[in-house]
Amino acid sequence: MNPRATAPLERAQREAETARARLASTLAALQERLRPSALANQAWTEVRDKSSELADDAVEAVKQRPLAASGLVAGVILYLARQPLLSAASRLWSKDDEEPDGREGAISRDAG
Repeated sequence: MNPRATAPLERAQREAETARARLASTLAALQERLRPSALANQAWTEVRDKSSELADDAVEAVKQRPLAASGLVAGVILYLARQPLLSAASRLWSKDDEEPDGREGAISRDAG
């Protein structure tokens, strides 16, 4: 074969080999990134970063509005403790309705 005719063919073969090598490298990188453990690690990192941002934002909001934050915390605590508080209040009111001899009935505190 003519050396001038083979030169472009050899160059095309080298370019094809280079393209194949790049494609194989890209596929390997994609396989690595799409592994379940890699995806889980990436998701965990993003969740951790977002939660850190949320915590920083919450701290900043509390610093800007401490009274509102205190009210919110108190409301949440009251909501979470509603059953014990209702039980205690009902026991307290039921004791107020009993007469000293143990009978139930309203006691007038003014009547003494």
